[in-house]
Amino acid sequence: MSEQTNHDRRQFLSTAALAIAAGELAMLGSAQARPSVTIKRGTYTSFGSLKQVDAGVLNIGYAEAGPSKAPAVILLHGWPYDIHSFVVVAPLLASAGYRVIVPYLRGYGTTRFLSSETFRNAQQAAVAADVIALMDALKIEKAIVAGFDWGARTADVVAVLWPERCKALVSVSGYLITNRKANQQPLPPAGELGWWYQYYFATERGAIGYEKYRHDFAKLIWKIASPKWDFDDATFERTAASFDNPDHVRIVIHNYRWRLSLANGEPQFDVLESKLSEGPTIAVPAIAISSDFDGAAADGAAFRNKFRGKYSHRILDGIGHNVPQEAPQAFAQAILDVDGY
Repeated sequence: MSEQTNHDRRQFLSTAALAIAAGELAMLGSAQARPSVTIKRGTYTSFGSLKQVDAGVLNIGYAEAGPSKAPAVILLHGWPYDIHSFVVVAPLLASAGYRVIVPYLRGYGTTRFLSSETFRNAQQAAVAADVIALMDALKIEKAIVAGFDWGARTADVVAVLWPERCKALVSVSGYLITNRKANQQPLPPAGELGWWYQYYFATERGAIGYEKYRHDFAKLIWKIASPKWDFDDATFERTAASFDNPDHVRIVIHNYRWRLSLANGEPQFDVLESKLSEGPTIAVPAIAISSDFDGAAADGAAFRNKFRGKYSHRILDGIGHNVPQEAPQAFAQAILDVDGY
């Protein structure tokens, strides 16, 4: 991106932020006369019609915004969230001149496996491979990849395994690539308490309980992970609908069991997982974002040496785990900024 274009986009987003703070973003355009959007606080809640595309082993449901020929940004959600985490971020970026792609991960929303015979695998390399398959299907050669929770881990993995496809990275909570051997080591009791649901999911009782109470379970996690976020029932229900995916429970349970080495992945990902287990560094330009959710690790010191390209770290006080939905302007700004690195 040219220095002038980057300045124009930063200035646009600053103007947009002021408009949102005033209650409305209406008919704003960058100096490049980019497409504009209208966002009213509390009423912009939908992406409109979604798209579907066959990509790898999936038919992926995704939202798209912005010019089709523009630089691409791929936004990746986590658990228990969905594409609505980016419902304000996406139009902000689209109006700043980006093509924004927001896919449902496997097991969420309208994304479906093409075959009933495919193993419902949620290991990190498989989920990241879905992103590359989606880029191939949409003929996107290179993109800024950004996400949180599962989405941040997936973005990190894409940046490591396919750096030629990743222009830059924004990762909430920094470096989240799973090391299963390290995960076998116990934490102090206070640390273990925070991961109580992983142990619940390791049991058959947990799998049955999540199947039966998935909406109540997700709402509880939202409150625990973002205690200062005053979301309403309508906001939660828009996302909770994506958990009705027929593969959702199997994907979630497998993801957490795989991380604890209680479930196997697929052999075709063994080479990739072997590379990831070595804790590889990330070379692409990156911005890490920490929030209250990260607690004592919010300063980023624990993962600073994992980023060897141009890098910066930001801390958002008073924000919980769902950073893009709780602080959309700050998340979008990070994407604009990393594009200028």
